[in-house]
Formats: sequence, structure tokens, C-alpha cells
Amino acid sequence: MTMGERDFRQVINNALKGVGRELDLQVDLSDNKIFYIQEIVGCLRRSYYDRTDPIEKKHKNFHNYLSGLFRKSELGSKVGQYDLNDLKLKAQADLIIDDVVLIFRSVEEFPEIPHPSDMLYLNACLFVFDKFDGIIIYISPDGSETSFVATKQTKMFEESIRRVSVLSDLLTQKRTPVLEPSTECTSCQYYQRCYIKTKIGKLPIDMGKMDFDSFFGLGKK
Repeated sequence: MTMGERDFRQVINNALKGVGRELDLQVDLSDNKIFYIQEIVGCLRRSYYDRTDPIEKKHKNFHNYLSGLFRKSELGSKVGQYDLNDLKLKAQADLIIDDVVLIFRSVEEFPEIPHPSDMLYLNACLFVFDKFDGIIIYISPDGSETSFVATKQTKMFEESIRRVSVLSDLLTQKRTPVLEPSTECTSCQYYQRCYIKTKIGKLPIDMGKMDFDSFFGLGKK
């Protein structure tokens, strides 16, 4: 998109980068004793690469900007920490109102049930901030919303703690986490490290003879 000598697409990209830097939650990924809940509830392989060999993601999700705006607002979001022996887990709640933790997520379509990663995120926040009730609020592009109420669950938090321990051990051992296929893979900046790296071409494929473990990177190392 140009007009005369001006490249307005570049102007837009620079503006988005500037807003992103202003609203980003500042994290230190060089300290392998401190982990952030957004690393733990998502793909551990992506979190591992973020710490060992990062590639900057080109586009942020809308909820990243939304969370950043809450941090800058007068209400202010909260960042807290939970001690796990020699490790620490940090979490950021978008809002805490009347002892209720709220997190906001943008979606194209409303889910029938909360996304598991969002449940893990909210539940960890409940432990970090010592609250009992939380709400996940999903916002669609047209501005409508739907929400889910959740209460603190110990077993769910134990799973988050387990994932912290796994990521910490793998970083220490310099071992790449196993592949965790999900719908987010295609938009991940590390996609080509996990899946096919070269274009195969148009060849007839006998689905009955295909080795799916090898195709999806699940075979032997």
C-alpha cells in the first residue's frame, strides 16, 4: 500500500511494533529459574525455542494488546509469583476485581467450553494471587462476549507445576521437548523446525502406506 513516495504498510507495521513494545509484559527468559505461566500452558517446545534460539513472532494476538492495555490502565493488572522450591512461577492477571481474577481472550468463534490452556492459565493465577474464583472472558471481532466462571483446582495446578519442572529439566539437559501438535502450529514461528522443511511436490500418496509417525515428526530421533 503506497501513495506517492510513502509506504503506508511500513508505517502501519512500525506503529504496531511501537505499540507492542509499549504494552509488552517485560519478561526475562535468560533466567532458567523463573518461568511464566504463558510458557507453561502452551507448547513447551515453542517455549524452549523462545529461550534457546528465538525467532520473533511477526504478529501479536489481539488479547496480547488487550492485556497490555489493562496493564497501562488505572485499574491495572497484577503480576505475581509462586515459589516452587528453587523455581518460581510468575503469572499476570488482566484484572482482579472484588477478589475475582479475570482474563480476556480474543476469538473468531465462541467456544462451547473454555480452551484447556486458558483454564490452566486462569487456575495458575488463582494460586499465584491466592484467590478462589476466576472468569475467562472471550471477545469476538464484533465486540460481543461470552464468559466462563471457574474455581481453584489443586490437581490442575499440579499439572502446571509438572510442566514447569519438565521445561526446567529439558533446558538444563539441552533437550528439545516432544512435539505437541495443536491448531496453533500453523501460525507458530517455529513451524518449520517441527514439520516438513522442504516442498515435496505433487506426488501421488497412498494413505494406506504412509508412515504418519514419521510424517508428523513423531518417529525416533
